[in-house]
Amino acid sequence: MKNARPTENDDLRAEYQRSDFSQPLVRGKYAKRLREASNVVVLSPEVAEAFPNEAAVNSALLSLIRLARKTTRRTNKRKAGTSLNVR
Repeated sequence: MKNARPTENDDLRAEYQRSDFSQPLVRGKYAKRLREASNVVVLSPEVAEAFPNEAAVNSALLSLIRLARKTTRRTNKRKAGTSLNVR
């Protein structure tokens, strides 16, 4: 892959100072929005120890989902207006 050549209009500097910005800098300004839009899950240290990588976590969770789908019983929903035959 070739290195990108800087364009003539490239006005980025290697260093910026706070005085270069017209508004004050706010730490974590977009943190809430990022958290809401992201699907990143943070594991507790005990859980993270059990899994060496992302693939192992996904494999374990998928097998748990398959097991749960096989072992859950579906309940029969009665139609509205029917009554139980209680003796």
